[in-house]
Amino acid sequence: MNKCAAYGAGRNRRPWRIREFLDEQGVTQAEIARELGISRSIVNRTIRGMVNNRAVLGYLRSLGCPGEFLSLPMDMKTEKKVA
Repeated sequence: MNKCAAYGAGRNRRPWRIREFLDEQGVTQAEIARELGISRSIVNRTIRGMVNNRAVLGYLRSLGCPGEFLSLPMDMKTEKKVA
């Protein structure tokens, strides 16, 4: 369990595994923020499980980040991966 996360879907998010995945892909949180037109803090808070920004979670999923790292909200678990 992610002890830093809030209640809800993000509480089981694996922030360190997500960061390792991003490092392997050569993608930074700042790049995600620029691509989505949002603040870096929203990206960081989503990765840490404190918020469930669907744009960030969808972007991570489109990169191929494993679902077990993301602990997606129920309504996002059934959506198809965006290519």
